[in-house]
Amino acid sequence: MADLTITAANVKAGSSATRVQLVQAGEAITQGQPVYLASDGKYYQTDANDTAVKAQAKGIGITPASTDGYFLMHVDGLVNLGATLAVGQVYVVSATKGGIAPYADLTTNDYVTILGVATTTALLDLNLVVSGVQKP
Repeated sequence: MADLTITAANVKAGSSATRVQLVQAGEAITQGQPVYLASDGKYYQTDANDTAVKAQAKGIGITPASTDGYFLMHVDGLVNLGATLAVGQVYVVSATKGGIAPYADLTTNDYVTILGVATTTALLDLNLVVSGVQKP
């Protein structure tokens, strides 16, 4: 498999029970990208094959942002990623900066951060599990 192909214009909250936060971007963020909180208090695109900190997803951007701009970050519950998902598949922070991939795509030394499980072909149940552990 490969990273999800996300249509940014179709990314949105999956239900009225989801939680979002307004946060500041440290770089350009596109809808559907998982983000981590850096020491400067801003959010950046995640990357599973860089550092443990950069793999620590705090949520997924559901609105776009330019550098130093503000965006809505989806932090819990159902999210429509604007992509075709495999039902029951566990999705993780990708080794490609800002990407989302199936767990099986992680390779040796990638940091494992589970984003959630696909409940339908359109919806991901975002339930973050930040392990801080590298895949052997």
